[in-house]
Amino acid sequence: MTPPTVPTEFRTPRLLLRAPRPQDARAQVEAVNASLPELRRWMVWAQEPQTLDGARENLAQAAEAYARRENLRLLVWTEDGTQLLGSTGYHALDWRVPKGEIGYWIATAHTGHGYAQEVAAFLTTYALDDLRFRRVEIRCDALNARSARIPRALGYTLDARLVNDDVAADDPTRLRDTLIYSLTQ
Repeated sequence: MTPPTVPTEFRTPRLLLRAPRPQDARAQVEAVNASLPELRRWMVWAQEPQTLDGARENLAQAAEAYARRENLRLLVWTEDGTQLLGSTGYHALDWRVPKGEIGYWIATAHTGHGYAQEVAAFLTTYALDDLRFRRVEIRCDALNARSARIPRALGYTLDARLVNDDVAADDPTRLRDTLIYSLTQ
């Protein structure tokens, strides 16, 4: 299947989701670095503070991947687009099926407001209805209870618990289990 054209901007009731741009680097650095204590536990990429140059490069690569529809990362902004709240998107895309995995993180200062669930609900519906995905997944560390609540709340099925599937993001000497949730059609 040829990957479909995908808009670079979406709106949910409270949020703007937009494809990354290098000029978003300062906002990303501020959100990531302020959230490092929480993100370190779950995200391999969040073990060290982000630099402005590193963020620009990261966002430029993400924008290129989006344009090629290889990875559809979206930045999560307030409705007016003035404050970066986190990141989300479709990862592990396989357009032959088609299927993808939804990932998300919300900056620590903005957690607890339902933004991750709002984003995941929107992306789930868009994937199934507009992109015609046959399978949508959400994966998370089995110890990440906050993240695991989201697919359950959205009606996903727990397909598997992969025992000793990965190492802890913040300690590669500790093994971790991975939960795989899915919705299919």
